[in-house]
Amino acid sequence: MNHKRVHRLYQLEGLQVRMRVRRRKRISLHRGPVPTPVAANQHWSMDFVHDQLANGRRFRILTVIDQWSRESLSLESAFSLTGKEVAEALQRLSCQRTLPRAITVDHGSEFTSKLLDEWAWRNGVQLDFIRPGKPVENGLIESFNGRLRDECLNVTEFASLEHARATLAAWQDDYNHRRPHGSLGHLTPSEFANRGQIKPPSQCPARL
Repeated sequence: MNHKRVHRLYQLEGLQVRMRVRRRKRISLHRGPVPTPVAANQHWSMDFVHDQLANGRRFRILTVIDQWSRESLSLESAFSLTGKEVAEALQRLSCQRTLPRAITVDHGSEFTSKLLDEWAWRNGVQLDFIRPGKPVENGLIESFNGRLRDECLNVTEFASLEHARATLAAWQDDYNHRRPHGSLGHLTPSEFANRGQIKPPSQCPARL
């Protein structure tokens, strides 16, 4: 009996070989509840936004915000952003401000990578994963990303990645320093963060 006859009999009987579905690994366990932030640099949120250049080439933007002050901390743009590059971006942020106790993220492959998990463990930062399919659990970054897209990405045609980076930096400066927020008592995010806050001395680790 050859394979053709076997295949014909399977079709006649309506049989099929059950394919094994490869399940995607998800980090869904939380390392304890994350306390509500009461000051800047206690709890951040992180996500990705996608856009494209005028020539059609797509690029990504890593967005990081402070949950308490609503400050935009990073708009890192590149054609490819891996877990290693996310860790490097966060390490650069540690040169400017104290790292938070926790960062809320989704289950993207960059955020579940071993390199980012190792960086977080080494720096005492908890990766606070939302439940799969529940973006509302990271609503602050989702709202920020929507505003970034409506006010910057959708109204600008980027000629190059350098053009995109310059435009994002200008938008970020306006967002942080010139735009009052109703949820912050009509203060800008930078004013809200600085009011009553004592900035720690800058510390810049030599490596990841």
